[in-house]
Amino acid sequence: MDAITAAHHGDIQMIDSTSVRAHQQAATAKKGGVDADHCLGRSRGGLTTKIHAVVDAQGLPIRLGLTTGQAHDGQIAYTLLNQLGPHTIVLADKAYDADRIRQLIQDHGATPNIPPKSNRRWKPCFSRRLYRERNLIERFFSKLKHFRRVATRYDKLAANFLAMVQLASMRLWMRANEPTG
Repeated sequence: MDAITAAHHGDIQMIDSTSVRAHQQAATAKKGGVDADHCLGRSRGGLTTKIHAVVDAQGLPIRLGLTTGQAHDGQIAYTLLNQLGPHTIVLADKAYDADRIRQLIQDHGATPNIPPKSNRRWKPCFSRRLYRERNLIERFFSKLKHFRRVATRYDKLAANFLAMVQLASMRLWMRANEPTG
């Protein structure tokens, strides 16, 4: 099955991340810094958490994860992409353009569609037409941030915040599958 045929059958998954600023209540920690179980990272903008997601061809979440705000996107990609099916096309941005991530995707029988970084010597195959579909994951993050508890992280523990992200994601699934009429 070629990439265009797979795209028509809906075997597309997209991976990306978004940053969320932590509220002052979430940032209170023991003396000596933020604990590891809080998933908070320091940056110039303050304490942040990154929400990582894999969505399907309709822009609905399949897998979710959290990292500190300054963590590279590729670190959690191995966890989120470990359940790919064969003949799946994975759309990702340049942050995921690493040989290890491409190999992981291909080991599952899937096809990576990731734009190559400018400093890459060997330029892999890339379809701009398929890449345009990646707007669905950006729209998912936009919908997710309409939930106030997700947009402004109040939860101190990462497990509690991830549970809120999952609840909001379930609501998006229910909204997409509600009968109209």
